[in-house]
Amino acid sequence: MRARFDLLTEREVEVHSHVVQGQRNKQIAGDLGIDAAVVKLHRRAITTKLKVRSVAELARLTQQAGIFPEPSPTFPKGQ
Repeated sequence: MRARFDLLTEREVEVHSHVVQGQRNKQIAGDLGIDAAVVKLHRRAITTKLKVRSVAELARLTQQAGIFPEPSPTFPKGQ
């Protein structure tokens, strides 16, 4: 299961981290300095590569794989 995450590009890993923290495309785009449309493309690639259909499935798969993304700058550790 964890091997699926190895298919993600570095940018997709960054976007994944923000998505599972509940951020919306515009928030992610602002944090990463990219357009929201590009975030949408990354999200589609992530769900395709990981074979999930929703953010809930993505979060569950992430937890089952033991992958806990670092909190984004908008969600500091401990909050």
